[in-house]
Amino acid sequence: MKKLLIVYYSWSCGNTKRIAELLQKETGGALQRLETVVPYEGSYNDVVAQGQREVNRHYQPALKPLEKDPKDYDIIVLGTPTWWYTMAPAMSTFLAEHSLAGKTVVPFSTHGGWPGHAIKDLEGAAKGAKCLLPKEVQFDSTGGDQLITPEKELEAWCREVAAL
Repeated sequence: MKKLLIVYYSWSCGNTKRIAELLQKETGGALQRLETVVPYEGSYNDVVAQGQREVNRHYQPALKPLEKDPKDYDIIVLGTPTWWYTMAPAMSTFLAEHSLAGKTVVPFSTHGGWPGHAIKDLEGAAKGAKCLLPKEVQFDSTGGDQLITPEKELEAWCREVAAL
């Protein structure tokens, strides 16, 4: 049986964490949350402004050490919120530091109505990986946690990932 690792970054309402945990429940895969050494602090608007600056500068924040080694897994699910139309800087750091060549990668992003090019960027940064079953998951556009993507659609996607 193939080993599956769900690597995700989540901030604020925890929408990306919510989807990662749903996927973990459905697949039995292991979870690995990405945490920055220096946490994002302040109001939602403060962090949004900081995130925009970081994305524009292609900043890659330092990450805390991982508990799980991606080398030990066959399938890597990558989950990120969409920050200014791309992946969160923490996910960019992870992909710069870990080769996923030869792995099967399943990318997903969460967003408030503007998915941007986060999935395309995840796939491009996972050099040498076979990317399958990309998923964009929409939540409300106010920075809240109301799921817009139908739950049945998410459940079907989880079953597809579990079948890999």
